[in-house]
Amino acid sequence: MSRPAMLTVDDDPLVSAAISRDLRSHYGADYRIVQATSGADGLAVLTELALRNQPVALIACDQRMPEMTGIEMLERARTTAPGAKCLLLTAYADTDVAINAINDIGLDYYLLKPWDPPDERLYPAVDDLLGDWWRANPEQTSQVRVVGHRWSDRSHDVKTFLARNHVPYRWYDIERDSEAQRLSDLAQATPTDLPLVLVPEGETLRSPSTLDLAGALGLRTNTEQRLYDVCIVGSGPAGLAAAVYAASEGLSTVVVEREAPGGQAGQSAAIENYLGFPKGLTGSDLTQRAVAQVSRFGAEMVLARDVVGIQTRGPVHAVLFEGSGEIETRALIVATGVSYRRLDAAGLAELTGRGVYYGATASEASECQGDVVYVVGGANSAGQAALSLAGFAERVVLVVRAQTLNETMSRYLIERIASTANIEVRYRTEVVACRGDGHLEALTLADRDSGVQEEVTSSWLFVFIGASPRTEWLGPEVVRDDKGFIVTGPDLLTPVHAKHWALPRAPFALEASVPGVFAAGDVRLDSMKRVASAVGEGAMSVYLVHRYLATI
Repeated sequence: MSRPAMLTVDDDPLVSAAISRDLRSHYGADYRIVQATSGADGLAVLTELALRNQPVALIACDQRMPEMTGIEMLERARTTAPGAKCLLLTAYADTDVAINAINDIGLDYYLLKPWDPPDERLYPAVDDLLGDWWRANPEQTSQVRVVGHRWSDRSHDVKTFLARNHVPYRWYDIERDSEAQRLSDLAQATPTDLPLVLVPEGETLRSPSTLDLAGALGLRTNTEQRLYDVCIVGSGPAGLAAAVYAASEGLSTVVVEREAPGGQAGQSAAIENYLGFPKGLTGSDLTQRAVAQVSRFGAEMVLARDVVGIQTRGPVHAVLFEGSGEIETRALIVATGVSYRRLDAAGLAELTGRGVYYGATASEASECQGDVVYVVGGANSAGQAALSLAGFAERVVLVVRAQTLNETMSRYLIERIASTANIEVRYRTEVVACRGDGHLEALTLADRDSGVQEEVTSSWLFVFIGASPRTEWLGPEVVRDDKGFIVTGPDLLTPVHAKHWALPRAPFALEASVPGVFAAGDVRLDSMKRVASAVGEGAMSVYLVHRYLATI
């Protein structure tokens, strides 16, 4: 909650000091008192407050100022601070001008100078104005605001980062919202500046990088120490479970995440088969609970940092960040999970982030109100997304390559999809092309048996196919299969991989080909690809880290 501001504008230093002093002494505990020494300065202050979403309750402005009168300043302030109450400070000779301003510019009140004693002449008038302001503004919050284009891939990235990190924000579409245009004009933004991110404290961000955005929001982007007992890369269920167990058992622990906690599971609209939650829970809820546990036990969480490599330096491993920076750790747990595999369809790459999305967040679902939406995939994630989107869209079409969902989707989801009237399932069908001018406008569907193609109109395509691990940053020393999944434990002793294990002892169950490097969750070869198993592997990896640390 941000304290509303009161702005005083007066070019006379004595009068300015007096009005600010009197307002601060009576209202300073609940309001922020800001001074300006000219009309131009006052308008600049109001612009800055508007960009920071800091509410302005009252503007007290002197009438007789050089270059810009008080009435002129208050009239222009209506654009920047439209809800603020306007109080004109004036001499007796200007009362006619002040009375006319009530009708001409909507002046709320004028006060003759001097206003002594303030208890009788100033405070009752201001109390009435503030009472009216609060009745018109019952809830004033200083949440983040994003001004951008509906079909901008960078705007989509910013909104997704905020949503997944549970940062409340308000979205303004530059093509649909007059407030978006007003804020853009105040910031003097060009099209290349979008999206604008307006934060309550700090400068306006113009098309910020994820790292800059995280820093402006006060999220931790750097580690507190150089050497840790264990570093966990990735904060899905496996990574968060590993962090809880490692920190609770006394290991100095840091989690490095390039996007947001939760991984793919964190974006799930409902996880209904997780032990202990008979009514199910959202991926967001599970993630928030886990992050709270991580924090409670003292593990560090570093966000918006991309790990691009590791180096083994004797008994420690160096984890290298993109750009610059590194940390050292005695043991490393790779829990980076998987991302959705890219769909191979003509024209799709150019429209990614502009109507074509991999995964889906709650904010995207709400933007589909009344539209026809297509979802590609036949596993649980696609089913959950279809059900979530069906709550907003006019119709959801689930596009499935197979003849049936029985082998890839849980029975309870199949039954719910079948009973949802506005979900249609198209079997033996695939998306082969996309087109659109600036954003997705149409899809080409192909029947896999007959080859017959059909173009359908839609601005929304959500893709949930396959699993693609991002493990190239580990280098050739960490053995992976041909799809990128990390080979661990007994699999390293098979004839094809045995040459990569150099120690006389056998590798621990989740240990990779580099001693002291472990893999947990979906990124590991032959993992179950379920939340419960990922949590179990995260916990198990910490047990193995203890065993490893005892050997060095």
